[in-house]
Amino acid sequence: MQIQALDTTRLDWTGDALAIAIWEGQTEITGELATLNERFQGTLQELITETAFEGKLGTLATARIGSNSPVRKLILVGLGQEESLELDHLRTSAATIARTAKQQNVKTLGIALPIAQDAVLSAQGITEGLLLALHVDNRFKSEPDPKPAQIETVHLLGLGEQSAAIAQAEAIVSGVILARELVAAPANVVTPITLAETATQLAQDYGLTLEILEQADCERLGMGAYLGVAKASDLPPKFIHLIYTPQGNPRRKLAIIGKGLTFDSGGLNIKGAGSGIETMKMDMGGAGATFGAAKAIAQLKPDVEVHFISAATENMISGKAMHPGDILTASNGKTIEVNNTDAEGRLTLADALVFADKLGVDAMVDLATLTGACVIALGDEIGGLWTADDGLAGELQRAAKVGGEKLWQMPLEDKYFEGLKSPIADMKNTGPRPAGSITAALFLKQFVETTPWAHLDIAGPVWADKESGVNNAGATGFPVRTLVNWVLS
Repeated sequence: MQIQALDTTRLDWTGDALAIAIWEGQTEITGELATLNERFQGTLQELITETAFEGKLGTLATARIGSNSPVRKLILVGLGQEESLELDHLRTSAATIARTAKQQNVKTLGIALPIAQDAVLSAQGITEGLLLALHVDNRFKSEPDPKPAQIETVHLLGLGEQSAAIAQAEAIVSGVILARELVAAPANVVTPITLAETATQLAQDYGLTLEILEQADCERLGMGAYLGVAKASDLPPKFIHLIYTPQGNPRRKLAIIGKGLTFDSGGLNIKGAGSGIETMKMDMGGAGATFGAAKAIAQLKPDVEVHFISAATENMISGKAMHPGDILTASNGKTIEVNNTDAEGRLTLADALVFADKLGVDAMVDLATLTGACVIALGDEIGGLWTADDGLAGELQRAAKVGGEKLWQMPLEDKYFEGLKSPIADMKNTGPRPAGSITAALFLKQFVETTPWAHLDIAGPVWADKESGVNNAGATGFPVRTLVNWVLS
């Protein structure tokens, strides 16, 4: 599909289907809309009247225009109150338009939406909405369901000179799709070895530097927390360190660390029936988003050095499995009493954070499908954010806003660390049930010494059970757009 920005107005455009925005409470046909209505032989007015279209945000109506018209179909999309317009309204409206146009076998689509914030971000947001909504993953179907003809050309009307914004959106979406497809693939397809192969391919395709630490390397570095989780699996652990280096001196150095549990059985504290064990292929959602961000950033080439890190493994059950009650020693020397083998992600992240903290970066962010407690607190569309650095918190929240992904800053209440104290080790790996997502963040904090750090718990928004906004049912690629915007900013 080709997406082009044109200076052409909605009055002059010709093609299969034209999508135009209607403000809530402004459905009276006047001015340019009246001229457009005349051009379409009164179809615009008829459509508004017959469907009682009010322009409410997220609503949509379609009509076929007479055969003599230069446009075959008309799509109306409601944008809500004009004064409340946000960039993400354009993104989600574009997604709705794209799905509708595809269902109606549209090949040439014109989209006339207003500008939110500025033309660059508007063109980028609309493009993201189109491409994300149209992404379909049929890799594992022997006979994919028959689908309508693909949209061939999309024109963004009134947004001429925004080809660079479209190209940036296409790069970002390619990263989101990589993350979606990694997370959606089952655990017999995406393994720690697969993640290492993915990083290798990214390094080859985009000129990135790659370091993969094997088990013996991790042992030499004293990564006892990570290897404690890994030792029950028949598959070798892969500690992946991928580096994007810009030309010239980098303006900033950053690290992104993604939890890479390609399957989580719970270990000897096995997940029981009804626990969602069949969905634990997505426990590497942090790693998926990390490598998705790497793909996008490598194409966009910002003047920022970025380290992409994942301690990839499985959490399995065998005679070699760590036991509840075992004591592990992380690579910074801190000891951990394992009181729950199903709290394994934080153990792998502990050694990854120690590794990243020694790189001399200006800031680092880890992201993980870490706790069900965060889903209980924030639901399935909002990620949790923990950091003691207000500047870093602001950067991430602004990046999330631009990307249309929701983050909510949670308290990093040091007093709650009391619940993690162990009588025989420096700490336990889980605390009491209350504030479970906070104590998880406080556990991770123990493995960061000097670098400004933030933790994102993405357990809710990494997966969508049904179509919503730009996401189809399945893996969402959250929070690739936030990470890329953070680096670019």
